[in-house]
Amino acid sequence: MHSRFRRTGALVGTGAVLFGALAVVAGNQADAQQGPSPAPLDTLLGEQLQGKAALGKLQPRLAELAERNGIAEQQLQRILATDKTSWLDKDGKLFYAEPVATAKQRSATAKSPQFATKAVAAATGPAFELHSKAGSNRVIYLDFDGHTITGTAWNNGKPSTVNVTPYDTDGNTSNWSTTEQNVVRDVWARVAEDYAPFDVDVTTQAPPAAAITRSGSSDQQYGTRVLIDPTTWYQSGCGCGGVAYVGVYDNTSQHSYYQPALVFTKGVGTGAKNIAEAASHEAGHNLGLSHDGTASVGYYTGHGAWAPIMGVGYSKAISQWSKGEYSGANNKEDDFTVVGQNGLALRADEHGNGTSDATALTLGTAVNGVYASDSDVDTFRIDLSAGTFTFAANAAASGADLDIRLQLLNSAGTVVATADPAAGQSNSGTPTGLSASINRQVTAGRYYLRVENVGYGNPLNTGYSTYGSRGGYSVRVTAG
Repeated sequence: MHSRFRRTGALVGTGAVLFGALAVVAGNQADAQQGPSPAPLDTLLGEQLQGKAALGKLQPRLAELAERNGIAEQQLQRILATDKTSWLDKDGKLFYAEPVATAKQRSATAKSPQFATKAVAAATGPAFELHSKAGSNRVIYLDFDGHTITGTAWNNGKPSTVNVTPYDTDGNTSNWSTTEQNVVRDVWARVAEDYAPFDVDVTTQAPPAAAITRSGSSDQQYGTRVLIDPTTWYQSGCGCGGVAYVGVYDNTSQHSYYQPALVFTKGVGTGAKNIAEAASHEAGHNLGLSHDGTASVGYYTGHGAWAPIMGVGYSKAISQWSKGEYSGANNKEDDFTVVGQNGLALRADEHGNGTSDATALTLGTAVNGVYASDSDVDTFRIDLSAGTFTFAANAAASGADLDIRLQLLNSAGTVVATADPAAGQSNSGTPTGLSASINRQVTAGRYYLRVENVGYGNPLNTGYSTYGSRGGYSVRVTAG
């Protein structure tokens, strides 16, 4: 019995050795068939490359590149092959280096509204305490106060530490003049309007680092820094107006590595209109958006008074989010959908849609609202004595995106008057016809105001649809 057990054990051991040997042979054969593991993308690239050159090197790895950047393979192919401002860094991450504004585009900027009353010694006071939606878990920080850039993708091949100086237009960096503060405030107002439909706080007040940087998937408070950069450390090399990585806003790893987005005043000028257009555009890249162009131009400059934010809107007073409805559009992505997939949800509806849940108004007092969804209707109610009244719905005072149709309804809910002026611009920074008002004599009773978004003209070549016509407004009823 003992000998039989020993024999069986020997056979089992021999079988194990034989099986192991066969496994090694099979593994070697599989390795021989598969060949060596593909080289890492950073080894293949070696350095950052312009899109078309990068595509030439990495065409067989396009699917891997697309996954790395969270972009459909076909779309990434188009971007790299046709957009001269597209780049891949050595790790295969997509970023854009924007062209500078032309001399004509820089000179066309309207003067910023007066806001500040005195110069301040530091980035404090009203111009640096602005919030579009305080308390939101998402943030877009417009940084005019200078910043130290270190340990980021922008330092790769550049100085390891860069001290960006504050925004300055008068050569005196020891204080902020009223003119400089007015620009800060106007840029904020314009960018805040572009992002008004989203649940995000556009702010000029420096948030704590944790409010921008995302530490992981469980961290639900994060955002991006858009740095207004007057220096030449990067701009002199790229000759560009701004740079930003694509689709990194809600990254759960290496979030801070792809920060900040940069706007170079040496590329776009020091005026509020151009800085704001560039800032919204660069933040849009962080949120996953690509350029709106045509087959012949990388950036669509618009038509009439309109341009897409992800094109170039320096010379147009009305710039909106787009889904490529203009003639010859090469990018049909739905901006609102893409932004939603990259960390920003739409705001919740603030006002009732009908007469049964209308928001109450008091004579002479303005009530603010945000039109966030293309299917929204906001309704307000007011009880009036007999007399003549002005019913007004005003779009944002600076950089309005929302084009308003205002309707006055009687107590039965029947429309008795409508206002929808033609849209246009008095200059590149000032739209016209987006607000609406009705002056009417009424009998005593309850009345309703209905606020809706509208388009203007033909989105193919003369105007825009309701799609991007969203933003902030105020409603007020006054006597007389």
